[in-house]
Amino acid sequence: MNVPGNLLYTEEHEWVLIEGNVATVGITDFAQEQLDELVYVEVDTVGETLNRNEEFGTVEAVKTTSELFMPVAGKVIEFNSELDEGSGDNPTLVNEDPYGKGWIVKIELNDPEDREGLLDAAAYTELIS
Repeated sequence: MNVPGNLLYTEEHEWVLIEGNVATVGITDFAQEQLDELVYVEVDTVGETLNRNEEFGTVEAVKTTSELFMPVAGKVIEFNSELDEGSGDNPTLVNEDPYGKGWIVKIELNDPEDREGLLDAAAYTELIS
């Protein structure tokens, strides 16, 4: 199972890369493996400011739909156009490259130092073991 050491994680299986006041968010390798092949990613919250743990979108796999939750508070500023049904329409990028081309949203952080409750790679690895 791939758990990059430079990322932070949530117990709901989202990953976060914080760079300055912007966070890139996706779902973990573990999550995409559990969901199996994704057929649709929906994010209707671009432009909205949301609190930590609020739902920002959903991922739909062949067998199930799962909600996506904000790992940090902030404004959703971008949805990965490669995943968007109206643009690239390639949700399987999340399966193929969850920590790279399969990122889901970018968030402008309310507080770049707000990392409360996020897990480092070791803690996330222990969670999924």
